[in-house]
Amino acid sequence: MTGRIPLRKRLLVRLLIASVLIAVCSVAATAWLAVTTTTSALREEQGQDLAADTDILARLSGYAAGHPDWKGVRQTVRDLAAKTGRRIALTTPDRVLLADSAPRGTPLPPRPAASVDPLRTDTYTEPGAQLSGLDPRAVGPYRLTAEERERLDAVAAKQRACFEGFGLRATIERTPAGRPFVTAADGTAATGYFEDRCGYPPAAPTATERKALTALTGRTSACLARKGMDPGLPLYLMLDPGSAGASGRFLVKYAGAADEKGTRLVQGCVDSARRAQLDPYVAPVAELFLGFGDQATPRFDMSPANKAKVVGAAGLVLAVTVAVTAVVATRLVRPLRALTAAAQQPPERHVRVPVTTRDETGILAEAFNDLTERRERLEAQRKAMVSDIAHELRSPLTNIRGWLEVTRDGLVEPDPALLDSLHEEALVLQRVIDDLQDLAAADAGTLRLHREPVAAGELLDQVAAAHRVAADAGMVTLRTESGGDPWLDADPVRMRQALGNLVSNALRHTPADGTVTLAARRDGDEVEFTVADTGHGIAADDLPHVFDRFWRAEKSRSRRTGGSGLGLPIVRHLVAAHGGTAGAASEPGQGAVLTLRLPGIPPPRDG
Repeated sequence: MTGRIPLRKRLLVRLLIASVLIAVCSVAATAWLAVTTTTSALREEQGQDLAADTDILARLSGYAAGHPDWKGVRQTVRDLAAKTGRRIALTTPDRVLLADSAPRGTPLPPRPAASVDPLRTDTYTEPGAQLSGLDPRAVGPYRLTAEERERLDAVAAKQRACFEGFGLRATIERTPAGRPFVTAADGTAATGYFEDRCGYPPAAPTATERKALTALTGRTSACLARKGMDPGLPLYLMLDPGSAGASGRFLVKYAGAADEKGTRLVQGCVDSARRAQLDPYVAPVAELFLGFGDQATPRFDMSPANKAKVVGAAGLVLAVTVAVTAVVATRLVRPLRALTAAAQQPPERHVRVPVTTRDETGILAEAFNDLTERRERLEAQRKAMVSDIAHELRSPLTNIRGWLEVTRDGLVEPDPALLDSLHEEALVLQRVIDDLQDLAAADAGTLRLHREPVAAGELLDQVAAAHRVAADAGMVTLRTESGGDPWLDADPVRMRQALGNLVSNALRHTPADGTVTLAARRDGDEVEFTVADTGHGIAADDLPHVFDRFWRAEKSRSRRTGGSGLGLPIVRHLVAAHGGTAGAASEPGQGAVLTLRLPGIPPPRDG
């Protein structure tokens, strides 16, 4: 039936279209959100991560600049990890773990983010950073003693007071080595402001600084000698007063540096000598590994604006989904509601549903209307069956009751003829009840079969022998025909009952000098039984009803001439229980042929 439905009207296609539209909207919204929010989140994360990474490297470089080893760095690593939300791990160049903020056993990222080396760094961006790559916080032997700091603090305080006396706001800052210097309010060194009156620079090098400078000068002279410079020429190193020592750079005066190349060579030797001088005071080189939390994969936290976009897009998709679903569902449910309302009506109303569509719902409405008509027919058959059963039982019971009453009243003597008549009526009543019981068992599915291999020819002979007397009494010739040697797996008692009912019905409708023929033959994998008579036949309009209960072709025919109307329905149920079918064919005036088809089996082997 679905072949009659246009493709665009099928419920499945319409549901698929609605699903595809919803999916397209969802995918488009998801893609748009993914692009916008991810791009925004990546930009935010990149900026935050770059700032956090720079701060982490600066903090660890400062730790390395102020400590000769990494023994106490674990707390610093944990504090930085808690502040930045990053996973921080430090290892030696050969991957021996020094400190890690992640739990023990967490694998390291595949490659380090940077090397922590205060003597060779180019990422330290705070004011006063070394262009030479030296972290200015690595002071080593230049760290002032407490006595020297106290003396220089007094000098710096006088200078600040002098500057403030001229209306210049100034503050005192300190270099990592502990030397104080005066700065203007904007944080720049207070040079150029009344230097002569206030005594700038603060003071000459202390004893600690002179000792370190002397050692540095010796290392630098040795480097210059290795580079081919004249070590006998005078070399002077002193702290840069322009930055008040904040950067840790030195002013170099060397008579042998006559050009720019020579100057760069001298400065390179100074930087190399400083690294060698500071190396015992700083921690060794370490590899820095950075991750996200305890893992090596990023985690994005969307901003409120991005979260609002997600919520808004999700709400829009949800609204579209609800609207489309509501429209489609309303169109689909409307005819179903009509079907439900019709099905809830009382059986006697027999409501029919108008068919308004040609889709699956329309076909369902047609099926419902067919079911309603079939229910009407079944109801009519039920009423007729009740009436027929009452009639079939009333007739013999009325006869038995009547004869018993007149016998009781002494009007008739209970002679053998009367007793035979009453016995015959009782037998008729018993046959009707037995037939009804067989039909009830067949309807309930409790009809028991005792199957065994049965030869079709033997069944025909047994049935013919049982009805030979009745055939002779009616002057009807009863013949059997068996083609080949067909066998079937069946209950022989029930099969004799089915064939016997057919033969009885045929003898009843065959006039004197007529013939009833029982035949059996193999037709492929089936065995076909036929009972043919030469009676008056069955009308074409009556053929579909010959196996209905209590049906008679002639309504005026009595029970004695037309039977109870239960024999052929019992035949149909018995054959169906064996997995077969029953049929009828007839030409009016030329007799009828009733056919039984059952599954066949190969003949059993002898022995």
